[in-house]
Amino acid sequence: MSDEKNKTILPKSGSFNLTNYQETKASFSWDNAAKELSFHKTGKLNAAYETIDRHVDEGYGDKIALHYVNDQEYQSLTFKEVKDKTDHYAKILLNHGVTKGDRVFIFLPKTPECYISILAVIKIGAIAGPLFEAFMEEAVKDRINDCNGTVLITDKQLVQRVPKNEIPSLETILFTEDIEATTYNNEQESLVEWVNEEDGLIIHYTSGSTGKPKGVLHAHRTVTHHFQSGKWVLDIKEDDVYWCTSHPGWVTGSVYGLFAPWLNRATIVIQGGRFSADKWYQLIQDLKITIWYSAPTAFRMLMSKGDLYKDYDLSSLRHVLSVGEPLNPEVVEWAWNKLNLRIHDTWWMTETGGHLIVNLPSEPIKPGSMGRPFPGIHVGILDSEGNELPCGSVGQLAIRAPWPGLMKEIWGNNDKFNSYFLYEGWYISGDLARQDEEGYVFFQGRSDDMINSAGERIGPFEVESKLIEHPAVAEAGVIGKPDPIRGELVKAFITLRHGYIESKELLEEIRIFVRKNLSAHAAPREIEVVEELPKTKISGKILRRQLKQSEIQKNQELIV
Repeated sequence: MSDEKNKTILPKSGSFNLTNYQETKASFSWDNAAKELSFHKTGKLNAAYETIDRHVDEGYGDKIALHYVNDQEYQSLTFKEVKDKTDHYAKILLNHGVTKGDRVFIFLPKTPECYISILAVIKIGAIAGPLFEAFMEEAVKDRINDCNGTVLITDKQLVQRVPKNEIPSLETILFTEDIEATTYNNEQESLVEWVNEEDGLIIHYTSGSTGKPKGVLHAHRTVTHHFQSGKWVLDIKEDDVYWCTSHPGWVTGSVYGLFAPWLNRATIVIQGGRFSADKWYQLIQDLKITIWYSAPTAFRMLMSKGDLYKDYDLSSLRHVLSVGEPLNPEVVEWAWNKLNLRIHDTWWMTETGGHLIVNLPSEPIKPGSMGRPFPGIHVGILDSEGNELPCGSVGQLAIRAPWPGLMKEIWGNNDKFNSYFLYEGWYISGDLARQDEEGYVFFQGRSDDMINSAGERIGPFEVESKLIEHPAVAEAGVIGKPDPIRGELVKAFITLRHGYIESKELLEEIRIFVRKNLSAHAAPREIEVVEELPKTKISGKILRRQLKQSEIQKNQELIV
């Protein structure tokens, strides 16, 4: 195992308002964190009010709330303009009979109307269900049917992917084109529905390995988690221009693309259209973006473009973060060596509602680590009996419950909800990890991805990260291949970088590279070169399960 201490990347001086992690962790309380939000003083809570209306009431209505860019289309809105638009959408919803607790789905591209629709639903006490714009008919139908959604906000293009006749609960479809064209008089009555902390806020669907997507419902109490993690992890200040590349149909796009930055009064950037390295770099340059939150897949794609970054002025960037899958050390080192920026990995899940393990701006980064527990969060590495393991041991990654962002329920599925809490007081993530003596947590794989070879437990991610450090390897997926003697052996599937040709000599060189730089037992016994690796369509995560299933099927065919 490599020595993480020798690979730390120290923070730039003066980069953060938290100077002592251990002291802050010891004195932190979520109740104190909530004191900066208005509901702590007034006793009245609504997440949409805290996110937008509060800033108008406090005199910041003229501050720019968002910049929207989609090719040649550009728009900016102030907090007052966003508030007025959410009020307008809220009136439309109320006029169509939407009441507190109703499930209202939003199926829109990444536009200001998508963000405004979400807040309008929440403002009147209903539950927002944002849907990713690339979903097709089956995905849309399954999600709305699961929680009996009654209203859908969409546009006249995406509605073609809504199988209305197969969604019995859907009573009303509202088009943003019609909403924008509707006029009202300038009545100033409050449209805010004040709620309790446990009232439903937003529902996100997460896909598991089996069955239909599960509806993860979050409550209004999550705003404290969103606010505080936005302040400390994202390091948001009022003068920041903040860009989260995720669509609000995913939890990152809502929590850290909408709530956290606006709760902290930042200006957000909304970028429409597909990924393009040139357009992304151009956007950072033109809007002088200061904080950037994206995914490892995107950073790897930018890394593959070589010196393209040199064509743009990226000097406005001061803080960069990653989420969605483990961040390979090579990507961290690329950003540090080429961009003079640290990429701060963050770990959390749809179910957790906010950051749990983080790399704070003021703390050293150990490439390959997800960071340390956020203040107020206690991490445990547990054995199969639910007992905490000592430092350095690989086990189940668990979090001591509760915390403000923790999900309220899995919609209509108590058994699934209870499956996260197998051991009293612990949320079980399904990830495997180890924690060092300084509290840094290192991802080792999903519990069903772990490789057990001759009694040794091997995390596939660690092997994959080492493989792509070799100059010939572009991407890697590692599985445990069934073996009659060892139980499993480590097999790697790799794609080669341009200019490299497969040969026995090259594959042996790669295997020895892993053996020397990681460990002998973790070195792949088999390496197969493929044209591309199977990945999820949305996040680009490598589908190890698919690789393993193909390998098992191939072996069965050989036996027959």
